[in-house]
Order: sequence, then structure tokens, then C-alpha cells
Amino acid sequence: MQLPQHSITALFDQLGLESSDKAIEQFIKTTGPLPADQPLYQADCWNASQSAFLKNMIDEDADWAEVVDQLNARLHK
Repeated sequence: MQLPQHSITALFDQLGLESSDKAIEQFIKTTGPLPADQPLYQADCWNASQSAFLKNMIDEDADWAEVVDQLNARLHK
């Protein structure tokens, strides 16, 4: 069975954020880089539900985990 593949655009939609390419790039530019030792879900930019969603997706290795990892990498550069 193949798991669904989510895009960064779909992740931003899921988080309730503007999901245009321009908005995503602006978010990454203004939010990052995060400190190397700071988990993505603990960044100040998230509200409680966004933070919980991101943490759960990684902890559970859910179908969103891959795209959450991609966002994590982009924000930690």
C-alpha cells in the first residue's frame, strides 16, 4: 500500500497558512533559520494546534511526516 504524498502547499493549507509559492517562500525567509537545536514544532511562529499537528506527524511517522521533514530542513538552513 502506498501512502498519500503531500506537498508543501498542502501542508500550509493544513496549517491554515497562505499557501501560494510566494507566501511559502516569504514565510521561510522571515521565519528561518531556526536554531539548530530547536525542534520545528517549538518555533514561535506556530499556534498551539499547528505545533501539536507538526509534532504528532513526526512522532507518529504519519503520511505528512515527509513534507514536515522538508519544511524542517528548509527552516533550519
